[in-house]
Amino acid sequence: MKYLSSAEIAKKWNVSERTVRNYCANGRIQGAFINGKTWNIPENARRPERINRKSNRSRTLLEILNLEKSDGVSGGIYHKVQIELTYNSNHMEGSRLTHEQTRYIYETNTIGVVNGSVNVDDIIETANHFKCIDIVIERANQMLSEAFIKRLHMILKSGTSDSRKDWFAVGEYKKLPNEVGGMDTTAPEQVSKQLNELLNAYNANRHKTLIELLEFHYAFELIHPFQDGNGRIGRLILFKECLRNNIVPFIIDEEIKMFYYRGLKEWKRERGYLIDTCLTAQDRFKKYLDYFRIEY
Repeated sequence: MKYLSSAEIAKKWNVSERTVRNYCANGRIQGAFINGKTWNIPENARRPERINRKSNRSRTLLEILNLEKSDGVSGGIYHKVQIELTYNSNHMEGSRLTHEQTRYIYETNTIGVVNGSVNVDDIIETANHFKCIDIVIERANQMLSEAFIKRLHMILKSGTSDSRKDWFAVGEYKKLPNEVGGMDTTAPEQVSKQLNELLNAYNANRHKTLIELLEFHYAFELIHPFQDGNGRIGRLILFKECLRNNIVPFIIDEEIKMFYYRGLKEWKRERGYLIDTCLTAQDRFKKYLDYFRIEY
């Protein structure tokens, strides 16, 4: 697909460039994404219909996240998502950074240590995860693709000690067999084929339900396409697809992580475990939305 700049689209639609950038930031142009400071817009994108200024239409969560991100808003829902999603997802995978240290890295780009030591990889992966969330928000409306998933992994693991290992492929599929929760996963040579089949089936229907998102999440984790980082990549994808399908997103935290693991392990036998766990997490996220007065 060919992409045009905001200036080119502005000329094509006979509007100001600022108007086009606002359309993009508000998530009103399907498939538009930002690279650095430049918006990339599908050549065949349709101009959004004008919204009556007297309308009572509220901004969606995705629109607010994009606006707060582009405006550098501190203390809003974007700020909250960055810290909570990064801390909890990394903590589930063994990061020893505290919630306060995670917040401090995000807000000051520094790390304070009073006693003991801090694992460098934990710091790098925390900073990298912040970048992953930005990509998830910027490209939330894009169809899920193999290239996007690989890019998330590239960002997450870049600069870590794993990236210096010959057998570890950053941004590429695993070279060695691995397992998850004591279960076998897809063999390295079959990953590309199985993941593409999964994506093709998933993308066949444009609008998804929460259960369809969880079905994809289970299948993705069972394939376990990367040598490491699969859980975090999977949860980032879940967050993105919730935004894309106007489903209230959720963050798995320490209190319910064992129920989440059980839900994944028992998905084929009993879906209710994972569904109930994610609904519980969703209810907690709704409290954030209520606090920031965001409708859902």
